[in-house]
Amino acid sequence: MNQPPPQYPGQYAPYPPPLPPKKGMGAGAIVAITLGSVVGVIVLLGIVGALAGSGSDTGRKDVTAVKSSTPDAKPAEQPAAAPEEQSQTDQFKAFVVKEGTAAEKAAAQHVTRVQGADEQNNVLDSAEIHTDYTGGLLGPHGGDGKLLASIFAEWKTSKNGLVTVYDGQGQILANGNF
Repeated sequence: MNQPPPQYPGQYAPYPPPLPPKKGMGAGAIVAITLGSVVGVIVLLGIVGALAGSGSDTGRKDVTAVKSSTPDAKPAEQPAAAPEEQSQTDQFKAFVVKEGTAAEKAAAQHVTRVQGADEQNNVLDSAEIHTDYTGGLLGPHGGDGKLLASIFAEWKTSKNGLVTVYDGQGQILANGNF
């Protein structure tokens, strides 16, 4: 039945015989794949649960009220705005005033809004700092954006955080890890 290959140009060999039809997977293979998939999903859920549960609150800064040294004194009066009542922007600016350098303090005066700083899970944290600067990433205030990103990293910490600094038009000015 086998024919020799063509000997002359333009001659074609006949098509090879069709392959026999494939048999379906056996029941054992189907059970093994199904059980492997279930075990894989359980392991994946365990890993995600371990990552979510292993986070510590080391990045959060607790502010305690200073108590009076006299035992008869009334309880400490509430400050004008408690840290829980202050906006994230006010908390960030207060931290920069307390801990920042002169250049960081000057850059912080241009901050208009901070968001995402208090929502941390140490898996994928994202925060934004909005400013009134112009020019975007390659503009004249890129260095100021980097200063804001670095002082933010001193204020908040995360195992896997990204802070993005935006200019007044919503363009990225800088970003950094925190």
